[in-house]
Amino acid sequence: MATGETGFSDVVYDLISVQYHSLKAGHDYGQYVRDAENAGKKEIADFFRSVMEQDSERAARCHQFLADLSGTEEAGPAVS
Repeated sequence: MATGETGFSDVVYDLISVQYHSLKAGHDYGQYVRDAENAGKKEIADFFRSVMEQDSERAARCHQFLADLSGTEEAGPAVS
């Protein structure tokens, strides 16, 4: 499995990246929900809640994959 400049496998790096961006987006969507609610747009607020939930599930799935790979050769141990 290829390792990038970090010493971790590309797959681990990619999972961490997706997890980070999912968590960051989920945080941002909270504001979007409030904006839609403040504008009286319940359907749009519900849409943002749904998107936020999907990102939360995506981040949790990445977390599980990372836990499964942690400490294995597939993860590509960090360079000392």
